[in-house]
Amino acid sequence: MAKREKSSYIVKSVVNALALLEEFSGDVKELGVTELSKRLRLHKNKVFHLLATLEIGGYIEQNKETENYHLGLKSLELGQTYLRQIGLVRQTRPILEDLAKKSNENAGLAVIRQNSVVYLDVVEAEQTVRVAPRIGWRLPIYCAAIGKAQIAFKSEPEIEKIISWDDMKKFTENTITGRDEFLQHLRDIREKGYAVDNEEYERGVKCVGGPVWDYTQHVVAGISISGPAFRLTDEVLEKEIIPAVMEASREISKRLGYGIRSWKGQRE
Repeated sequence: MAKREKSSYIVKSVVNALALLEEFSGDVKELGVTELSKRLRLHKNKVFHLLATLEIGGYIEQNKETENYHLGLKSLELGQTYLRQIGLVRQTRPILEDLAKKSNENAGLAVIRQNSVVYLDVVEAEQTVRVAPRIGWRLPIYCAAIGKAQIAFKSEPEIEKIISWDDMKKFTENTITGRDEFLQHLRDIREKGYAVDNEEYERGVKCVGGPVWDYTQHVVAGISISGPAFRLTDEVLEKEIIPAVMEASREISKRLGYGIRSWKGQRE
């Protein structure tokens, strides 16, 4: 017997319920029946039944004052379970190892915490002279490629909250410390898809950073390759390092669910 496509087993009501849950992504806090009906192109009565079912299961809760709905604790529990199961470091480690091997330079994973970028993992290359960030090491976001690659994809109001313009210290002659210049620099990074630290934090050290996206379509971390400037020439960066970082960035993001097909598209 011919094997049936999985799409032929789709249960319409479940697809509708999943599409409803997806409407609460991003900055959306609460939605009412009427608004959900418009967004999902479903009759209000059907939306109400979906909400009632999800509410009983704890995936949706109703604000008794506004009568609108928001995600319930069960949705949070599922998200936390997912994060524990996949583990950012565990998912990233094999790709970092491959990145370090291909480039023969150190590869790292870091996240933004307050106004710093913090390293969660580092894979060292087999070089006598190498740049070796340590796990737990904190760097200023504005002069670290692995930090700039993350903050570049945030909104300007978010950037304003994270970066304290008055506290931007000039570590080298290449450090960008002006607000307008830095914001333009971030726009350039956003267009290219990667960031470069051209001896901005430490003389003689260059880094290339790439963003890591997750299933919420947000940047949640960054990866980088770091090495001495005499090895990471402009030609090496252009031909080897930047493509390697961007490829690794895409692969990690894919593992974390970035770009997965939305259930909204399955409702038609």
